[in-house]
Amino acid sequence: MTTYATKLSDIKRAWHLFDAKDQVLGRLATQVAVKLIGKHKPYFTPHLDCGDYVVIINSDQVVVTGRKKDQKSYYGHSNYPGGFKSITIGEQLKKDSRKALKLTISKMLPKNKLREPRLNRLKIFKDDKHPYQDKFVKEANNGKK
Repeated sequence: MTTYATKLSDIKRAWHLFDAKDQVLGRLATQVAVKLIGKHKPYFTPHLDCGDYVVIINSDQVVVTGRKKDQKSYYGHSNYPGGFKSITIGEQLKKDSRKALKLTISKMLPKNKLREPRLNRLKIFKDDKHPYQDKFVKEANNGKK
């Protein structure tokens, strides 16, 4: 008996639409990460990029539960003396909700060479207008198209 090995020619990319309106940030990010990685497909292979395209709309209306808006922080350093920067998730959501959402999803993806190509297939918009209307196939689950 032989084991089937997925080839690049077997990979078919679909488009998924997620509405972030009144969605919890972490719950939405895990669903999106699964679609970007391709774990929902029967032919998923860890060393190949089997994921789909994901479009997220209404990113300004995403919700963070508990006291995370004030307590959870993102950190960065410029590698210069005194270059430490931190920003709370509440401040980041007000400043640019797309960046907060992308960073959350990015941290849920495997840290390998496939991370950047997967993130390039992620499209995030602040409102419900986007140029990818013609790409979606109708699905009947969870309000996704």
